[in-house]
Amino acid sequence: MSESADASDGPNGRLSIRTIAMPADTNMFGHIFGGWLLSQMDLAGGTHAYRRTGGRCATVAIEGMEFHQPVFVGDELSCYTDIKRIGHTSIAIRVESWVRRHGGNDTQVKVTSAMFTYVAVDDLGQKRLIPQED
Repeated sequence: MSESADASDGPNGRLSIRTIAMPADTNMFGHIFGGWLLSQMDLAGGTHAYRRTGGRCATVAIEGMEFHQPVFVGDELSCYTDIKRIGHTSIAIRVESWVRRHGGNDTQVKVTSAMFTYVAVDDLGQKRLIPQED
């Protein structure tokens, strides 16, 4: 785990999802499964991609997944998203996950981050153009 995640920097991007880590999402050591965390990040990034592209998007890549700190039962997880690139049919979104520890103060701790790439698709699953903003 990296110690480079510094809560004093604060989250980057917009708040896209907030949830609570529950006991069913843990391994035998009481840490939240990385797959659960990844799925929350994908939901957050996918929601942002859907809103920006005006429709369905499919996840095609996840780059640079880094786990900085563990997530525990009762932690409040917040995922922040920031669009980094928009192409003709794809969109890259940086997702950062931060927690407020259960029973702690309001200090947020960065627990993970990654770059998610989505492709805009139509109802048949075929690539579609992303509307360009003026």
